[in-house]
Amino acid sequence: MMERRPAGDSGPEHGSVGADRLGHTIKRAEQALISRKSRVLREFGLTVPQYAVLLLLSVSDGMSAAQLARECMVTPQTMATVLTNLDRSGLIERSLSPLHQKVTVNSISDEGRALVARADKAALRVEGGLAAEFTEAELSTFSDLLERAIAKLNSME
Repeated sequence: MMERRPAGDSGPEHGSVGADRLGHTIKRAEQALISRKSRVLREFGLTVPQYAVLLLLSVSDGMSAAQLARECMVTPQTMATVLTNLDRSGLIERSLSPLHQKVTVNSISDEGRALVARADKAALRVEGGLAAEFTEAELSTFSDLLERAIAKLNSME
């Protein structure tokens, strides 16, 4: 059972979970972006993770599931499902690695390459629409601040 606190007392050890929490605001922004991209990618029969895999394979063909999971920031289990579905749809091809017997290499098919080219235009419109809300200087500052936040979080122990 949770301890009840007086109104306005969020407690020093827990803090608020509202808009004054930076992590909450960042997560809301990420969710809004993913939600919007999900809507536009649905037209192409793709999920955001499927799109991300096809986009990666279109520029760096021949990646393992582990490499793709790291790059797409999903669990290996999620990546296994994504790759199975892309393979069933004929959007990727899978083969054994010539370097490691137990590693499967994933490559984009011609159909996958054509689909991701069209889907990427829709995804870029979403990102462009977001970027259009900022001046060039604001966008540069925003990117710099996000990169600084990423660097700080990655350096914390």
